[in-house]
Amino acid sequence: MGVITISLNDEIERRLRKIAIARFRKTKGHLAKAISEALQEWASKAEGESMEQALEILENGVNLGGIITKKREELHKR
Repeated sequence: MGVITISLNDEIERRLRKIAIARFRKTKGHLAKAISEALQEWASKAEGESMEQALEILENGVNLGGIITKKREELHKR
């Protein structure tokens, strides 16, 4: 298990503690559970957005400053 030390703005820390207690009660590790859950959701969302951008590039081609690549379908005619 990794260890990360962070500094949070007081308002964010207060809200995080309140949400963590409401979701996990005040048990051992409730803050770590809440932060892990939030980061997992954020990472999944970021990965999904990256995948959407990659698919869009594949479908539309890429402008390389005057040289426009062909669309995927044109390169791989079947």
